[in-house]
Amino acid sequence: MEYVGEHLLPGQLGHFFAVLSLVASLIATIAFFKANKTADLKDRQSWLKFARMAFLVETISVISIYLFLYHIISNHYHEYFYAWNHSSRALSLQPQYLLASFWEGQEGSFMLWNFWHCVLGWVFILRNKKWEAPVMTVISFAQFCIATMLVGIYIFDVRLGNDPFILLRHQMAGAPIFDNPEYLNLPRIKEGNDLNSLLQNYWMVIHPPILFLGFASTIIPFGFAFGGLVNKDNSWTKPALSWVSFSAAALGTGVMMGAAWAYESLSFGGYWAWDPVENASMVPWLLLVAGLHTNLVYNHTGYSLKSTYFFYILGFVLILYSTFLTRTGILGDTSVHAFTGADMTEQLYLFLTVFIWGAALFASRTKNERMLVTGAAIIITGCYYFHIVFALASCLIAFAFLFYFLNKYIPSIKKEESTYSREFWMFIGALVFFLSAVIITYQTSLPVINRIFNQQHADAEDREFSYNQIQIFIAIIIGVLTAITQYFKYKNTQKSFFYKKVLLPTIIALIVSLSISIFGNIDYDKHGIGFLAAIHIALFASVYAVIANAMYIWVGLKGKMKGAGGSLTHFGFALFLLGVLISSSKKTVLSQNTTGIAVFEKTKDQDPAENITLFKGIRTDMGKYNVTYLRDTANDFDRKKYFEVKFEGKDGKDNFFLYPDVLKNNKGQEGFAPNPAKEHYFWGDVYAYATSWVGSEAVNDTSSFRTVNINKGDSIFYSNGIIVLKEVVVNPEHYKRATLPGETAVMLDMNVTAKDGRQYTVQPGFAINMRDSSFRNLPDTVIAQSLIVRFEKLGEEEKGAMQIGIKETSNLNDLMTLKVYAFPMVWLVWLGVIIMVLGFVLSIIQRTRKIRLTAV
Repeated sequence: MEYVGEHLLPGQLGHFFAVLSLVASLIATIAFFKANKTADLKDRQSWLKFARMAFLVETISVISIYLFLYHIISNHYHEYFYAWNHSSRALSLQPQYLLASFWEGQEGSFMLWNFWHCVLGWVFILRNKKWEAPVMTVISFAQFCIATMLVGIYIFDVRLGNDPFILLRHQMAGAPIFDNPEYLNLPRIKEGNDLNSLLQNYWMVIHPPILFLGFASTIIPFGFAFGGLVNKDNSWTKPALSWVSFSAAALGTGVMMGAAWAYESLSFGGYWAWDPVENASMVPWLLLVAGLHTNLVYNHTGYSLKSTYFFYILGFVLILYSTFLTRTGILGDTSVHAFTGADMTEQLYLFLTVFIWGAALFASRTKNERMLVTGAAIIITGCYYFHIVFALASCLIAFAFLFYFLNKYIPSIKKEESTYSREFWMFIGALVFFLSAVIITYQTSLPVINRIFNQQHADAEDREFSYNQIQIFIAIIIGVLTAITQYFKYKNTQKSFFYKKVLLPTIIALIVSLSISIFGNIDYDKHGIGFLAAIHIALFASVYAVIANAMYIWVGLKGKMKGAGGSLTHFGFALFLLGVLISSSKKTVLSQNTTGIAVFEKTKDQDPAENITLFKGIRTDMGKYNVTYLRDTANDFDRKKYFEVKFEGKDGKDNFFLYPDVLKNNKGQEGFAPNPAKEHYFWGDVYAYATSWVGSEAVNDTSSFRTVNINKGDSIFYSNGIIVLKEVVVNPEHYKRATLPGETAVMLDMNVTAKDGRQYTVQPGFAINMRDSSFRNLPDTVIAQSLIVRFEKLGEEEKGAMQIGIKETSNLNDLMTLKVYAFPMVWLVWLGVIIMVLGFVLSIIQRTRKIRLTAV
């Protein structure tokens, strides 16, 4: 059958470049490996030249795949399954989200990863000639592995990867709609399946590229370690430092951009919830930082080389493991943003084990050891297809081999370090980071453990506390070590010198932290006095780290920022830690439900007592604020429903508007995805999002106010009863709406009696500001009767002293429930991250200059 309107050429070209990428990356891997193993300089250069040409073809192919797929998505060629499944024509009004459509699917995110490998590869080729061959061998092989995820070809009965250029009619072969040659004109196909509502946020345009840059960059420290093992040369540790700093900066920035996205979009009440996908991204960063510190120790003292190898290898392996977790669907029930869909479990498992076993193989030295490792890898990995338990066994045995060979062949100094040396405490800090990574990995891996051992370990009822009760002690230790370690010298430090240097920052930190604890109302007793005490100790540790690092820069380095990269990074990390502690322990729910109306039942995630119910147009008491749901509007541009909510501080000063919104869920999810709104202050953020809403269609409401003149004691009728004006009151003492400073309120005390005998009090009126003669109308509402009464003006005596307006409208059925938090000092979190990244950048510049000077 010949189909009408299909554009087949872009897909054919895209698939051609996907296959070319696979072939070119394999050739580049072999050529770089041969260049590294060749002793003859002329042959080495010949192999390198050939490898670079292959890598250039690989780079052109990756960029071409990206451009063809983006061309298909942006032009809404929905004859391609990827374009139809991950985008829609409605996104044309917001073209930035077409990029988010690109990496919503697994294939697009793999391509993004490939792209960054290409960029980093060329930068490395230009800057690191000595280590080009071994490191580029690893990068090219990773490119080959990723390329297999994108070709979508069959080898016998096994499909290799998923083709992002597959046609919709091939993906859904046999569907009746494809009997129609003009199926592209069908509304369901023409419009597209849309982008996941959670991803329709500007953070999802910038967060994934930075995060995948961080993911991709971790391969370079791993590549250096590979080169050291293969070439039996440990001089790689000096050029590796700048790359590790870059990787830590990029990955840390990407992770915290994800936290900002969660703060903006996910509405789980903050920027971090120990979600499995968050954890899977953070753990490799912890190991990178641990490796960075042991690397520094080795460069200065000769200690900790084995640990450096171990941390860099394990850090990259855990990147692969995090990919395995998030892309196999195994976290689908425990994470709000894990990839699901195309199952690549076998391929991902294969590549994970290949890299671990490969590291063990190249760490071995003798022929017998290599044969043993190779045989064990083939047998145990192959058994995976009989039972999943061999997946765990394979990885653990590979690590056992690797650790054994590292311990056997990597040289180390036998002399013990002094406890008054910088390297001793840096190594302790690295171990603490490693311990934290192990604990987080275990808790995150419970779904994997359940699947392997057929267990039913449930996720903790209070997930955040299950992590925090352990990580709070990690924070205390890291905070103290961050404060004191730089005051030690390498190899040995005189005790008197050390105590003299740390005395002043210790005293200042004690004073500051005690002031915060005493006067800052840190009274988070939800989990008992023990956890509260740990919070106060952690506050001291973080304050101590902030002050000690600031004083070290000012006094120890005499304010010279050129050499302060490490201290600035520590200062930023300490500031971040302080912000996390204060914003989390002082996070307050402002939206205590004072109306007594519960719109939904209590669940694990939401409590109606912590969600205030707001009726449109009715000012409602919410603690320190009076809150009014003013109106809502649908925006055709971004397809969101916005709510305008007015916050009025009872002190008369703190007044502002928030505009939370909801977007209808798609991709098989029911309900709406809420996006929070925030008001920023120096002391923190007021953070609000809609948890539910019920509304009538305001656009269909054609009712208007009916004007009536009335005197005291008069009665007037409405459709369901009678209204009586009892009296006129000036500045009533008990009135449910507060007047503003300088205002005089005149209220009509009225009684409403419905036909069924129920009675209500309604008090419309007006307020006059005597200072500027401004006038403010104060209507009142009877929700149960769908009735609004407002003061119009003073009437004529013979007709009635008061003129009021009466309106009966279905819009009083409009209500929303709002969750409102206060996040004190949350800006410290973001400022700390920015300063920490600047510190990493400064360290990179500092080390690059040092290498150039050494070369000169």
